[in-house]
Amino acid sequence: MRRSTDFGAVVRSGVRARGGPVIVHFRPELDPGSPARIGLIVGKQVGGSVVRHRVSRRLRAQLAQRLGLLPAGCGLVVRALPEAAAADSALLARSLDRGLGRALELAPGNEAGR
Repeated sequence: MRRSTDFGAVVRSGVRARGGPVIVHFRPELDPGSPARIGLIVGKQVGGSVVRHRVSRRLRAQLAQRLGLLPAGCGLVVRALPEAAAADSALLARSLDRGLGRALELAPGNEAGR
């Protein structure tokens, strides 16, 4: 995901779930018929440039392993919180799983999470 309009659509009209040092925003039908779109938000509150890039690399690696869990056409934005700077890859993976699982439960059309 690269366009600010896509980020905005997911963050504003999608569901939100926190999983430790990350917040997951999920919108099931961002662009029907296309592959899932994923974006990261790692702001300056997380740390300096080196720290932000390290967190981004770790999150990208974890998300690449979970692409198969996402439905086609969905939008997913992962926002790193300042605690993510001190988190290792294993903690980020667990947090991402927790947040992603909860967001998928809360998504429209999934009555199991309600």
